[in-house]
Amino acid sequence: MKQVAEILRSSHTIAVVGLSHKRYRPSYGVAEYMKQAGYRIIPVNPHEDEVLGEKCYTDLDSVPEPVDIVDIFRRPEFVPEIVEAAIRKGAKVVWMQEGVVHEEAARRAEAAGLVVVMDRCILKEHRRLARAG
Repeated sequence: MKQVAEILRSSHTIAVVGLSHKRYRPSYGVAEYMKQAGYRIIPVNPHEDEVLGEKCYTDLDSVPEPVDIVDIFRRPEFVPEIVEAAIRKGAKVVWMQEGVVHEEAARRAEAAGLVVVMDRCILKEHRRLARAG
């Protein structure tokens, strides 16, 4: 829990992989909340042009700025390629949302020096810490 608190305190930019413009999707609600909480949100989705007023990129490699957290809203089979892109990007954290678990990709990210949070919701963690703080 301490590690999650430190991640959320020290991070400023979150690339949300799989962010959709559809308001009913969890990715939208989570990204909207995190943006309102003061984080810079960078949408990553090849099927979107813009989400939450932010330019959307087709993949992590296309994002022209540094990223602190790569927040993954994709099925587990897509996680390894996203982790490889996060490593190339120099991200500090790979965050796999609730229901997203890929142990091998997590080990690869950790071996490359990234912190991994898996099967946890960044919004719920942020709210929990805000209440505790």
